[in-house]
Amino acid sequence: MSLIISTYILSDIGTALAQQPRPFREYVDAFDGYSFNYPSNWIQVRGAGADIFFRDPYILDENISVEVSSPSSSKFKTVQDLGSPEEAGKKVLTQYLTEFMSTRLGVKRESNVLSTSSRVADDGKLYYQVEANIKSYASSNELAVMPQDRVVRLEWDRRYLSVLGVENGQLYELRLQVPENVFSEEENELRQVMASFRANKIIR
Repeated sequence: MSLIISTYILSDIGTALAQQPRPFREYVDAFDGYSFNYPSNWIQVRGAGADIFFRDPYILDENISVEVSSPSSSKFKTVQDLGSPEEAGKKVLTQYLTEFMSTRLGVKRESNVLSTSSRVADDGKLYYQVEANIKSYASSNELAVMPQDRVVRLEWDRRYLSVLGVENGQLYELRLQVPENVFSEEENELRQVMASFRANKIIR
């Protein structure tokens, strides 16, 4: 009984800590040319495939990463090279779906772009912002012969927030991922992170 009570208390403490407003730290990558603020209690995860990756220690599906295009693949002059914010939103969503493509039988994804916008930051550069939702469904018994035996269930439901900017002839993308059921609690903090993102001139 004492173990159950202790587990319950620790769970409550973890949830409370995750919901508390958290001060930010600044991450600056002078070599690749970008910077942003992130919640100070988030931890860096190495080997995640992105240029940089931080994750909430309590809500593991909540994270932030940055992708930088290769200077040899294409040269960008401005984020408008992607088209309008709406066109950029479609490209961002397509990229997400490509990355999440699954070879498992019975997997279905539902996705839509919720909003797109543009803004000029205090560095004078134009940035695009894209907000999308993706849901993943999977069959509980994908090999079943009868359709009624292939019960489809929701695997995950996530909100994706992207900020796109151009500098040094490269495209920079800040990506935020958060479970949809905690987005409303984290929204203000996540939007502060988005607003802090800058693509910076590399000086070597």
